[in-house]
Amino acid sequence: MIINTNVSAVSSQRHLGESTQRLNASLARLASGSRIVSPQDDAAGLAVASKFDAQIQRNRGVAQNLTSAVSYSQTQDGFLQKVGKALDRMSELATMAMDGTKSAADKANYNTEFTELKSYISDIGTKDFNGVSLFNGTALAVTKDSEGNTWSLNASSMNAVDVTSVIASAFTVTSSNAVATLNSAIENVATHRAKVGANIQRLQFNQEQISILNENLSATVSRIKDVNVAEESTQFARYNILVQSGTAMLAQANLLPQNALRLIQ
Repeated sequence: MIINTNVSAVSSQRHLGESTQRLNASLARLASGSRIVSPQDDAAGLAVASKFDAQIQRNRGVAQNLTSAVSYSQTQDGFLQKVGKALDRMSELATMAMDGTKSAADKANYNTEFTELKSYISDIGTKDFNGVSLFNGTALAVTKDSEGNTWSLNASSMNAVDVTSVIASAFTVTSSNAVATLNSAIENVATHRAKVGANIQRLQFNQEQISILNENLSATVSRIKDVNVAEESTQFARYNILVQSGTAMLAQANLLPQNALRLIQ
């Protein structure tokens, strides 16, 4: 029987320390809802989850950029729709001005409205969206993924290409081939609207793709990081019992050396 070294107490203390450490770790997981509370819990899993978390954040930025691009394109289409209506009216005026029964004063009245519509169309060609020109012919670069890759929207220059002849200062309601010129401009604007529609369609598909990707990435991160509450609760109950029993046994082990006193008495 030994007094100086209580091996049973040392062993009980070690087991109690290990059980207490596991109990605290289990408690932290349940409190945080995360399986990885500290890097040592799963170093490789933490690295993978951190990478996916960063990608998810970048994808959210991409989604915001795509939303802005959709708004930009919808603004373009709204203006082009008005330009198309103005050109329709101008072609109507040009057709009525060809009527031989109309007097010079009648045609002058037609031309007054015709000129105002020209100015209206020309003004729309200079519009911008948040400081970015809508119709200068420059293709807008749009972010399409979390790696920073971009693609360019279909672009057209309205004043310099689509309606150049229509907004020319010499073009009037009685100009020769006025109707043909206006029909050509109407076709150009319709083509421009088709390009804008294609832009919006692709942007919306890209938005759906980013949304699905983020959903799948979030599910992946959840499988790596999130704690299984049912499983962890079972472990918590186990470690809690081990801590209580270990504490009781350590108390008993500390009393063992006292038995040596009986031999001395």
